[in-house]
Amino acid sequence: MRSHLLEGTVKHRRTRPFVYALEHEVFYLALDLSELDDLARFRLLGRNRWRPFTFRDADHWLPPAADLRASVLEHLRSEGFEDVEDWRITLIAYPRVLGHEFNPASFFLARDAAGELRVVVVEVHNTHHERRLYTLRPEATRTAQVASMDKDFYVSPFISMDASYTVRVRDEADRVVIVIDETEHGVPLLQASVVARRRPLTDLALVRILWRYPLVTLRTILAIHWHAIWLWRRGARFHSHGSAPRPADPTRTARSPRTTMHP
Repeated sequence: MRSHLLEGTVKHRRTRPFVYALEHEVFYLALDLSELDDLARFRLLGRNRWRPFTFRDADHWLPPAADLRASVLEHLRSEGFEDVEDWRITLIAYPRVLGHEFNPASFFLARDAAGELRVVVVEVHNTHHERRLYTLRPEATRTAQVASMDKDFYVSPFISMDASYTVRVRDEADRVVIVIDETEHGVPLLQASVVARRRPLTDLALVRILWRYPLVTLRTILAIHWHAIWLWRRGARFHSHGSAPRPADPTRTARSPRTTMHP
């Protein structure tokens, strides 16, 4: 299978109004969306049925997908891409772990038939059970695929809506590196990164993952609230969920109207 595991580290570093950093070891599934039916071969991993690790189509996309690959391909066609049936779509995300699901950010890497990375869709979830899709058409540099977008979705109560993201993706043979730099009012504020090594996807590997990262999705949401308490206690400005502008149509796939590319 082309689908595999990713193991590595997530880091966040905030630079204003004070320096605050965190680091966690994590794993992800890197699923080739053409192989989702093949997940039935695993004892510990299933598609749309309970297993210790579960992939559910409806945990992704807007509106929630019944067939995730079909939804992604339909979206690519709506973006003006043709002959996408032969494209390889890889989803990097947490599965449900013992029934619990939470993905702060998932990444869809869309490569054309020649293997060129053409589109990155970033799916962002917040703790208010909302999700948002940002569609990026990255440009290649010597070291990474890079694209930027304006923020139009409430995520952190300690970052205003007047912000933008620059996303860098390095999809290498042995690892994946994703770096997101966020600016607020045009000034650098936060850098989040994932550096993860590729590992074979096997039942034995899943047993080890379950032992090493128990309830990783629940741990993630608890960590979000724990770090939020520390930011609040240190005086970071709080922006309420109700103060953020609501999308005109929250069910549609959304992109920033001012998406730009950086060489």
